[in-house]
Amino acid sequence: MTELVASDLYTVDDLDAMPDDGRRRELIDGMLYVSPAPGWAHQEMALALYRLLHGVCPSELRVLAAPFAVRTTLHDEVEPDVLVARYVDLTLANLPVAPLLAAEVASRSTRLYDRNTKRAHYERLGVRSYWMLDPTGPGRIEVLELADDGSYRAVAQASGDEAISVERPFEVTVCPADLLTGLRPG
Repeated sequence: MTELVASDLYTVDDLDAMPDDGRRRELIDGMLYVSPAPGWAHQEMALALYRLLHGVCPSELRVLAAPFAVRTTLHDEVEPDVLVARYVDLTLANLPVAPLLAAEVASRSTRLYDRNTKRAHYERLGVRSYWMLDPTGPGRIEVLELADDGSYRAVAQASGDEAISVERPFEVTVCPADLLTGLRPG
């Protein structure tokens, strides 16, 4: 993850003018963050989570996978690996409000960024549920939910074959190892 610093804050217009070269570009408070394309384990876990959530998602909500922008201000645009939003909040171009769920799958280049910068951004934005997933080893998930004081609290975690059941943004059971089965032959 590279943080680029400029004398002026970047805007979403600057972001739109940048080349489409396979790198993910995000803005948080006008700071530009660039990361390389994700690897196989990251994509396997993210897309398996998408399929799981999509399969049980209520009709008034939608599950989307990156790249899809959460563009809430002139200086803020992020692309969660997986998000859940109210159907009525979505536009064809982006999500202009906080999603109900933002899920990030760690990779070597984004691990600290997801755990710190993005977590703080999602917390300020009011994202009710933030899931951090890790595809290394047997796989891991940590579920954070927004408390009444506006800060995240860990409410569940699991690794490998352990499963967790959550109620937000809707009822679902998640097992990290199940999200990584595509990495194994047969």
